[in-house]
Parts: sequence; structure tokens; C-alpha cells
Amino acid sequence: MPGQLWGQSSGGELVGGRYRLKEIIGRGSTAVVYRALDEPLDREVAVKLTQTAAADDAELRRSDTEVKLLAQLTHPGLVTLLDAGTERTPSGEPRVFLVMELIDGPDLRGRLRSGPLPAPAVAEIGHDLAEALSYIHGRGVVHRDVKPANVMLLEAGNEASRSHAKLTDFGIAWVPDSALTLEDAVSGTPAYLSPEQVRGESIGPASDIYSLGLVLLQCLTGELAFPGPPLESAVRRLTQAPPIDEALDPLWRELIARMTEIDPEGRPTAGEAAECLYRIAALGALAELSPRREAAQEEERMAEVRSYGILDTPPDNAFDRITRLAAHLLEAPMSTVSIVDIERIWFLSSHGIDASEVGRDPGLCASAILQDDLWVIPDAAADLSASTNPLVTGAPGIKFYAAMPLKSPSGANIGTLSVLDQTPRTLTAAQAKILRELAGIVMDELNLHRASLGAAPAAETQSPVPLQSPATAQSPVTVQLRSLPLAM
Repeated sequence: MPGQLWGQSSGGELVGGRYRLKEIIGRGSTAVVYRALDEPLDREVAVKLTQTAAADDAELRRSDTEVKLLAQLTHPGLVTLLDAGTERTPSGEPRVFLVMELIDGPDLRGRLRSGPLPAPAVAEIGHDLAEALSYIHGRGVVHRDVKPANVMLLEAGNEASRSHAKLTDFGIAWVPDSALTLEDAVSGTPAYLSPEQVRGESIGPASDIYSLGLVLLQCLTGELAFPGPPLESAVRRLTQAPPIDEALDPLWRELIARMTEIDPEGRPTAGEAAECLYRIAALGALAELSPRREAAQEEERMAEVRSYGILDTPPDNAFDRITRLAAHLLEAPMSTVSIVDIERIWFLSSHGIDASEVGRDPGLCASAILQDDLWVIPDAAADLSASTNPLVTGAPGIKFYAAMPLKSPSGANIGTLSVLDQTPRTLTAAQAKILRELAGIVMDELNLHRASLGAAPAAETQSPVPLQSPATAQSPVTVQLRSLPLAM
């Protein structure tokens, strides 16, 4: 009966000949989602029933589109479609059913009722969603309705794991070969529509990026970027960028500002947004480390740095020869041998750069010492998490950066050998090998220098020198995301 579809309980109705409906877990304007039991396999699933009798042709078309799209899409960031079909209710009316994996967790809309989320969790959720959007965009699909209610959250299985997010509900998604009416063009939830959706224009992947940017901003602040009546909310974004709280981290401000550009051409791709969100998540995980543990690890690293006796020392010809050689062999105008101090980066040698030191935060070398191997930024101006760095935005206008950590015998990264350029580029495999070998020569020189001082390695020292500023410490961290480089 139609009343059963919209009631609070299904009374154990059987759908598709095998799915026994249980309680309602979600509802929309023309559809209800039930928790159900797949009786032949004895597993719980989610069943979405669309009440076709109350729907117009556009709603029927959207339901059919959702079935076809979900059947073709398989990605960890998307809710998996298990089965689909059309049948008649006991009253004889047609209905469409979709059988999907049951997500054991709330949707993002429900989670936001309790207020904003921690920034690291927002980065992880955003990373999952951006990766899913990158996947569907690569297959010519635009979701068109990215909003908190369409984001399901999978709770972490244990304390060492993180939560994951999955994008659902492709009921108004569009593919290039499908018909798109004016009604379709402005479909979506008003609070998250892109400017081009509001104007009823042709839309593409950039529209989903705009909507995701508004979702991320709401997650960070707990507030809608464009509150108010639907029409007023939608029209304001035609001429106004969403207000972004100055208290947010600069990396977040830069990313959200670019994702919510009024001009779609100014927005990053979903893949670019995913990479930046990974880096923000990694840096957030770093910040969440226990301050005492973080300070202790940095104290050990700084004790190792001090054991070399090279801070505030005059230029050394040996290092000058290495930086000149690195610049020549790697065809770069600038090269440095740097040591990362507590609050600064001290240059033992700087070829092509007229400076003896720079601040540690947000120095590129301070990020490079967090790496286990060679770290390369091909174009810092286009890298969402490096584009606000003073070395990039001001003099000397760095675009390309490659650095090899200087690892001491005890395993501490004390600094870097780096090459820099004002032109975007990358390294060949042969050049990467050269940079690694030259970094090894730098460490040989440093170890010989320490031996000449008669200094014992810090790993053997019983009382390392106390830090002056433990709050500025940083340390390596393992993040449960795919392997991508960090940037600052």
C-alpha cells in the first residue's frame, strides 16, 4: 500500500522477492530508504523505494538515471549498488527499488546538527569525496547534488583507524549523452548550488567542486555559507564569494576560496582538491600528536643537530662546491644545504639565494625533513598547499622545489640538500639519483666534521639540550591515507 511506503514501519513487506523491509532510515520528497534483510544471503542492506505514482516524468527519469549510473560506478568513495528493479506494490502501483550496501553510520547532515567538525576529520571526509568525484568526473558524470545529506559516514573500526565518507544519491546526476531540461539544470539543494546551476547554464565537473567547497566550509564552521530563503540564498552567490572565516588555517582558506570561485575555470579539479585535502589531513594528524611526545621527538632531533656544531658557522667551501655542483648538474639556478633549527632554517650554503637563514614556519625545508625520501613540488604556484608560501608568493618566486633529507646515522633528518627554480619543472630519474648521491656526500662531510669535534652522536647522549620553544616542534607521522607528498 502507498501508506506503507511513507509510514514509520514496513510491516515486513518483501521487495524484489527477497528483501524484507525493516525500519525507515531516511526519506526524501519522493523516496524512502529502509534498512532491510536480504533473506537468501542473510545480510542487511539499504533499500530505496521511489513512489512513482506520486512522481512526474522528470522524477521517473531521474530514478532510471540513478539505476543506470550506480550500476556502472564502483569506487570506495561511492555507495555500492547491489540490485535494482521495478515492481508493483500490493495496491498495483509501480515503484522503483534500489538495493545498496548498508552504511553503518550517520549521514553528514545529521553529524553537523551537533556543530562543526574537527579540521583533520573534515580534511579526511573531503579527501574521500574529492576522490569519488574525480572518479565519476573521469567517466563523464556530474553528480549535481553534493550536500551533507548525500554523504554517508562509516565509523572507524578501532582507535587506530579513521572514519570514511561515501557519496550517495545520483538521482539528479547527469551524463553528457542524456537530455537536460531547464528544470534539470536548476535541480539540487539551493544551499549548495553552484552559480552556473543558479543561472540555469550548462554545468560540468566544476559545479560539483563548488558544492563540495560549501560543504567543507559548513563542516569547519557549523554554519551555511549562504543562509536565508532559498531564492535569496541562491541569487547571492551569483555576485558574492562565500565568507571564509579569517580564523581558519591559511591552507583551508586558500583551498575553499579556489573551490568556490564564481568562475568555474578558476576552480581546481577534483583530483587536485583531493591531493590538497590529503596534505591538510596529514598536517592535521601531525598537529594532533601528543605535545609531550612531539616535543620529546623534536628534542632528540635538535640534540642531533647540535652535536654537529654547524649552526651559525661561516660558509664552508665544501658545501659551496656541492651546491654549485647540484645547481649545475640539475640545471637549477638555486641550491641550498640547510639545517632545520628550532625556529629557523640555517643555510650552510646557498647558491643563487642571498640569505643565510629563513623562518622555519612555513619554510619548505621544514616540510621536507618530514619525508623519508626525495620530495618534489613541480609547480608550487599551482600546488594548493604550497601556493601561499612566502618563498612562492614573494621573492624569489619559487615554482619548482626538490629536496633530499639529510639523515644522520641515528636516523634523524637534520636538514636538506635542495634545488629550486623560478620555472615549473620536474626531475628525471637520473637527476633524482644525482640529488640523492650529493645529499650522501653532504652527510659524509657533516659526519667528518662532527668526528673532528670529538662529539658523540646524539643517540648516545644521556641529557640532550632542552628546547626553548617546544610548541614549534614537528615530527614524522604515519597517516592512513594514500601515499602523497606533504607540502606547506
